[in-house]
Amino acid sequence: MRELSIIAARGRDGATAIYPLAENHHEHGVLRRSLAPARADPALNDQAERIAARVLAGLTYVGVIGIELFELADGRLLVNEIAPRVHNSGHWTEDGCAVDQFEQHIRAVAGWPLGPTAAIAQVEMLNLLGEEADAWRKFAAEPDTRLHLYGKREAKPGRKMGHINRVRPLG
Repeated sequence: MRELSIIAARGRDGATAIYPLAENHHEHGVLRRSLAPARADPALNDQAERIAARVLAGLTYVGVIGIELFELADGRLLVNEIAPRVHNSGHWTEDGCAVDQFEQHIRAVAGWPLGPTAAIAQVEMLNLLGEEADAWRKFAAEPDTRLHLYGKREAKPGRKMGHINRVRPLG
């Protein structure tokens, strides 16, 4: 069993935009990293997109939503969590898509057309927990790494202080 997540948006006009699946890995109950787009066959992607579309429509939701899913041994997806907001597992979109989840949320609630959600890169998002963010200079020096710090004043063990996106070509 693995955890996947899908980030989706619904506009005021009912239009939807759905990002590719991400594969999530946790440590001590905290999201540690996401890989996107996840390795998944077309049937699994279709199943996740149908789930996201049904959730958005059923709630008449406007904005971006994150949906965490468990992939069961038989290939079915089971919804684990619905987060009615931009989601940590979607931070990969900042550097992996033409329109990231944050811009998409603004587009949706403002009534603007939703933007494209296709991946333009393969991204590994790694949360920086606690004092790991102190190594920001090292991460900033990595040519394929994009650094995102949250500006929190106090680092505590397990607290998300920022994240990095390691960007690679699709393929």
